[in-house]
Parts: sequence; structure tokens; C-alpha cells
Amino acid sequence: VLSLCCEACKKVIFHVPSELEADTLVGRVDLKECLQSADLISSSDGNFKILEDGSVYTTSAVSLSAEKKTFSILLKDIQEHVQKKIHVSLVEEEKKTQKTRHARDTVLKRTKRRWGPIPSVMMENSLGPFPLQIQQVQSDTAQNYTIYYSASGPGIDQDPKGLFYIERETGNIFATRAVDREQYPSFQIICFATTPDGYSPEIPLVHTIRIEDDNDNAPYFTQEFFEFSVPENSKPGVVVGRVTAEDRDEPDTLHTTLKYRIVSQNPPVTPAFSLHGDTGVIAVLLPQLDRELVSSYTLLVEVRDMAGQPFGLCTTGTAVIRIEDTNDNAPSFKQIQYETRVEENKVNVEILRVSVVDLDEPGSPGSGAVYEIIRGNDDRSFEITTDKNTNEGVLCVVKGLDYESAKQRILVIAVNNEVPYMLAPHSQQLSQSTSSVTVHVLDVDEGPVFKPCHLRIDVKECEDIGTNIGRYVAEDPETGNSEGICYRIAPGQCNWISIDEKSGEVRTIKVLDRDVEEMRQGQCNITVLAIDRNGKTGTGTIQVVIQPGNKNYPRITKTDYIMCRDRKPICLTAQDGDQSPYSTPFVYRITDRSLASSWKITRHNDNSVYLSPKGDIPFGIYDIPVSVTDNGGKVGENYIKVNYCDCVTPTDCLRDRVFAGQNVTLGLWAILAMILGSLLLLLILITICGCCGSGVMHRHVTDDCANHNLIISNTEAPGEEVMDHNIIPLQSTCDQGGYGIKTGDQQTFEMVKGRGHTLESVKGGGHQTLGSVKEGGGGQPVMDTCRYSYSEWHNFTHPRLGEKVHLCRQDEEQKHSEDYLLSYNYEGKGSLAGSVGCCSDQHEEEALDFLDQLEPKFRTLAETCVKR
Repeated sequence: VLSLCCEACKKVIFHVPSELEADTLVGRVDLKECLQSADLISSSDGNFKILEDGSVYTTSAVSLSAEKKTFSILLKDIQEHVQKKIHVSLVEEEKKTQKTRHARDTVLKRTKRRWGPIPSVMMENSLGPFPLQIQQVQSDTAQNYTIYYSASGPGIDQDPKGLFYIERETGNIFATRAVDREQYPSFQIICFATTPDGYSPEIPLVHTIRIEDDNDNAPYFTQEFFEFSVPENSKPGVVVGRVTAEDRDEPDTLHTTLKYRIVSQNPPVTPAFSLHGDTGVIAVLLPQLDRELVSSYTLLVEVRDMAGQPFGLCTTGTAVIRIEDTNDNAPSFKQIQYETRVEENKVNVEILRVSVVDLDEPGSPGSGAVYEIIRGNDDRSFEITTDKNTNEGVLCVVKGLDYESAKQRILVIAVNNEVPYMLAPHSQQLSQSTSSVTVHVLDVDEGPVFKPCHLRIDVKECEDIGTNIGRYVAEDPETGNSEGICYRIAPGQCNWISIDEKSGEVRTIKVLDRDVEEMRQGQCNITVLAIDRNGKTGTGTIQVVIQPGNKNYPRITKTDYIMCRDRKPICLTAQDGDQSPYSTPFVYRITDRSLASSWKITRHNDNSVYLSPKGDIPFGIYDIPVSVTDNGGKVGENYIKVNYCDCVTPTDCLRDRVFAGQNVTLGLWAILAMILGSLLLLLILITICGCCGSGVMHRHVTDDCANHNLIISNTEAPGEEVMDHNIIPLQSTCDQGGYGIKTGDQQTFEMVKGRGHTLESVKGGGHQTLGSVKEGGGGQPVMDTCRYSYSEWHNFTHPRLGEKVHLCRQDEEQKHSEDYLLSYNYEGKGSLAGSVGCCSDQHEEEALDFLDQLEPKFRTLAETCVKR
């Protein structure tokens, strides 16, 4: 778009295409060259609208029917009553060569031009006359017009009814009164066009009426009172703070373009601050801000719209700037010399107060005084502190003074502030303020004084009772000697030592042993009293420190070892209860010459050595005497037992020891259990024999009677003929009294049962036999109908055998002895697998011999079995 200005406020030419769509930018005109302050900007052609920045837009589609189109821009200044015009010409630009349109290109279709005007503008707070015509809407086919409108803005909830109306016949839109833009920034009017018969040939038109802003609102500060602070002596340009203001008029216009300035400063001295006109930032202007001269400044600031033009609206505000104190003033003493007096031996007493002058802000770190004694207090007898309430220095005596040593003390004190001193610009460095204090010491009659007041005495451990370990005496300060002074130990002290009343000799009254509980601290502080002829008392302290002695013999912690065929060296480690220097390093030596020729000791560290054979030695157990000498010369004798075993690992020898111990060891409890078991067995046999005297009954036990009964496992071989008075031939009939054993091709057995304790007596009737096997035809056994049930058998035997068994003692491993009757679980009928009794004939040693021939990979399993 090309804009050419022919003559100022005369004519402007725009080269545009022949067809322009709605809301298209035509060009931009510099309005300020024609009129600086235009309150009203309008166009003579409703197809174009002019914005405040001079931009020209189309309000609807425009087609240049001729080669050019003209219209005028009207500018009005209501206050100055000035009106100017700018003539605008639209010239069709040269046509460029058009490319051939392809079949796919969109084909333009002719459509009916919509009715409707450009958006309207109404001045805020317009003075009229009212009703004021705003715009006209027309339709080619309609004659009657009606509207509905709505407002947008902060007052949208308020009813603007009656603000606008439209003439039914002409379509002219009128405003009935002035409008506040801050309340209604714009309106949208919906226009309807109808024919006399009520037909609507046009669709409803939405027409926008924008309220043109009027500078009717003065700017205002966001705070009623601005408060800032800045350190004194700040450099020029240091930012202090920022004042801010707002304007309710339309944003981004001259009505809201604000300018700031400082109207006045209090106190009215040289301007100390500057104010940026656009941002409102306050900065330091004066290079020397001295709080001691001016502690705060009050600025009257102004904000004006219309970019600060004189005709703009303005408002004033207040900004208070407080000057912060810095330590630019050094404290100084009010007097350069002081005198005071104090009695000797007085402690923790105040003897003097000193004061200073400081121009900095009271109560701030820059004025807080810090006093120190810089000379004359080498023995730390004096101390000076600050009274926070008065800022004075308080001088005290913290350690008693001695008149006989010094009758007068001269001190030099200095003062500083709590924060470092800051040198003000263009000023000279100041020296530290000091003052001298003369302290006169007054003489007082005093008691004896120990020299030194704290005496340390080192005593060797285990010294004899009554050993003289030192001497502690006091002197009379008045005479300078110890005549007429007696000594005592204050009550309630540890009773390790005593002191001679006249000579002050210190002796032990106990054997000092660091291992005794009351002496485990190794030291004790004892207060000693010195009393002169006048009854004056002085105190001193004796610190008795027990020095470690060489009272313990070194000993080897472990003395029993196993060495396998690889002859891996054995590590011997000794311990000594004494402390250094009476413990490590240890010296090891084999005291037996014959063993020293075949065994050697190699050093490992201060505590340990390695013991190993010098060459090939036979397997066996060696008792090697080894002496250990500590650093203090004490010798401890030890015997090291080494089992040189033909093994791969020491656990192999341990297992052999276990097996050997199991074969040969029989404890006292095991022997006692065997005796009790034998007596129990004899008692059972006597009971059975007594029962057989009253009558015998032949019973045959079936092959599967019940659990816990003797059962037939298998017939392995013909049995031997056994004759016994308790075994009787098996009879074919059921008798009362018992059962026996019959030998032959098939062997069964019965236990003789006396009449005194029979199953019948337990059962209480019913069957009178346990059961027997009768010899039937062809030598086949026949089951007798007379047999007992398992519960009857169990109820008869269990209480009696259990009573006998629990009377037996247990062996030393808390197990029952193995030489009396044990109960076995029910196994069922005879097995076809044959007897396994042959395994029980082997002894335990023979059964475990095969473990010695196992390969190395099975040794772990063997060791596990042995442990279990």
C-alpha cells in the first residue's frame, strides 16, 4: 500500500486493488501533521472508517467502478474549535499478468450484496443535541426497521433501555443521551428489516456502536502514601523505590499516557532525589546523604495524563524516604583518664563505669559500644562489659588482686561499635578512641596462700601404703613464710592420701590400683586447708594422678590348636591388662630346648607370632612351653597344645575325637540307668513267675493281633529247642491262666500270666482267653474264638509298664537308658523282604569305618552326619 501526501491537510492518494473486502487496511494517514489534538475523527464515506492512529479500513466490500474513488477525513478539535479536512483518493493499481486458471480452482459465484453500514462511533459524554443521529441502515427491498441492542462493559448488568432507537421508515439510529465509556465501552444493535406485509427479505444485521473515549478521568496513585528507605552515603543512581498510578480512560491512548514529576521536597534543601517521568522510579541524586543532618525526606509527586501536556488531568501524591543509618561516626570516650580503688582479693565486683559519645542512631548496631582492655590485663584479673541499657562500659575485677604484689594497676581500654566502621565520602579515617584507668589496690589482712594453688602429684600404681609422694605448703602473704600454719584435708574428699599437719608432707594411705572401681578414673582432686595463727584460712588443690604400672602378666588367649599335614603356621596372640608402656610389643620364646630345635616362632606384629615346625616331625600331640615378655619386662609362661594330625582339615581330627569319645566314655548316669533297668526287668520276671503259679492257660497270639504286641516278623531258620519252666506246650483248648510257646515247624509264643492280674480281671467278664492257634487237620493252625481286643491288651499293659519305666533314672545326656523294655510301633504282618537283623549285629565302630575311605568331596557330608 503506497501513501503519498501531496499537500498538508489537502490530499492523500492510496493505490489499491479494484476489489476490496470488508475490514481491509487501505492505508495510513499521519493525522498529527494536520491537527495535533483531534477530538473527533470521521469519514465522509460510510464504506471507510478512520482509527486514531490514522489507519483507514473498509467497513464493507468495496469495488472501484471507476479508475479512482474519493472521500474526505474530517478532524475536529472541540476545545480549540478547529476543523480540518484531508481528501483521500483511491487509485486502482496496475494489473499484473494473471496466471491461467486451472479447472480445480474455485469458481467465483455471484451473490447478493448484504445490507448494512460500517460500525458507528459515538463520543463519550457527548453534549448533543439529543436525540443524536448515529448511523442509518437501509435495505433495497424492505421499508420497516426495528432493533434490539445489548451493551458490553463493566455496566453490562445495568439496563440501558431507551438509550438508542431507530426510525421505522428511514432506518436512522439515534442516541437519546450521553454515554460513559467506562460503563459501556461498546454496544451491539441487532437490526431487522421487513416489508409492509411483515416479510423479512434480509437476515438480521448486527451493528456495533463503539463509544469513543473522552479524557474525563484523572489519573490516580495506587497508594495514598509511599514509604521508602535508603542507606546514608548511597551513591547517585541508587534506586530508592517506584511510585505507580493508574487511569480509567481507554488504555494505550493519550488519555492514559502518564508522566511523573517531583513537585516539591521537604526539607527544601538541595534536591536529593530524581523521579523518572515515564516509569515513576525514584533514584538518589545527591552524592552525600547524611542521616545525622537529615533523617528523612518528604516528596510531593504529580502524575499527569496526555503525556504530561499542560491540558492533561493530574493528581498529586506523597512519598516519604527515610535515610537508614550506617556506622559512619566512631565512638569516643567522654574522658581520657579515670581513677578507681578496690580491696585486694575482692572478686566479681564492679569498680568503674565509663561512657562514650556516638552520633549514629541510638539503639542501632552503629551506635552500640563494644569495650576491650588492650593493655595492663595480662593476668586476666579485669573484665569490661557493655550495659545494653545505658551503652556504658562496666569494669569488674574477676580475679583477686594482691596488694603485696602490686599496689597499683594501670589499664588502657578502647571502644568500637558492633558493626565495622564505614568511612563516609570525602572524609578522613579516624583513630580508635582510648582511655586509661588507674586502679589502686587497698591492703587487707588475708589468710595463707598455697603456691601453686593447684598441685599435680603423679603416683605409680600399686605403691606401698605410707609412701611419701610430695609436699604441699602455704605462705602467709604478710610475713612471706610458712611458720605457724597447719594443714588439713577438707572433709568429704577421696581418702587416698593424707597430709602432715605441720610439714605438709603428702603420703598414701591406700594401695593405689587403677582396676579398683573407685580409682578407675585414675585421678582425684583433693582440697587442702591451710590455717594460720589468727584462724585465717587458705585453700589449695592437690590432683593425684595414678600412673599405670606393670602388674599383669601377658598370657596367650588360645592354647589348644590342631595342625594338619599341610603344617600351616599357628597364629599365637597374647593379651596384657596393663597399659602402655607396659604392654606391647611382646617377645615370644620357646623355653624347652628340645622342642625349640623342632619348632620355630616367626614375628607377625606387636601382639602376635606364628608357630610352625622347622621340618618333618611325627604326628602326635605336642605341649610346647612358650614364654611371653611384655614391654615392662614381666614374663608370662604359657603351654601351647598342638595336635599334629594326619588330616586335610582340622574338622577331620575333631570327628575322630568324637567317635573315639563315644566308644570309650560311659558316664555315671548311664551306669545308674543300666542298674535300674536290670532291677526293673528282674521285677517283671518275678511278677510273671508268681502269676504262673496259680494256673497256666495256653494262648496263641495271632499273626496280626494289634499294635504294641509281639508279632511274627518272619521265620528265618529252625529255632533251637529251649526248655524253660515258663514255657509250656501249646494246648488246643482255651484255659484260664496264661499262654505259652510251642516249638516246631511253626513257632508261636505266649506269655504266662498269673491269676492275680489277668486280662479277665481287667475286662471284667466275657471272653476268658487271649486267643490261641489250634492245631487243626493237616497241621494247619485254626483261629480260636477266644482272643482279646487291642484296647483290652493296651489297658492292661500300658499303665503297669509305664509306671515301671518312669521310675528309671536318666543318663547324663538326659536320655532313657537303653537296657530296659522299649515300646515299638505297630509294624503289621510279616514282610516278604526278609530279616534286617543282620545289620544290628555289627558294632557302631565297624558301621562307621567306611567314612575313613570316602573321597574328599564326601567329607563335608560325613562331617555333617557326625555333628548331628
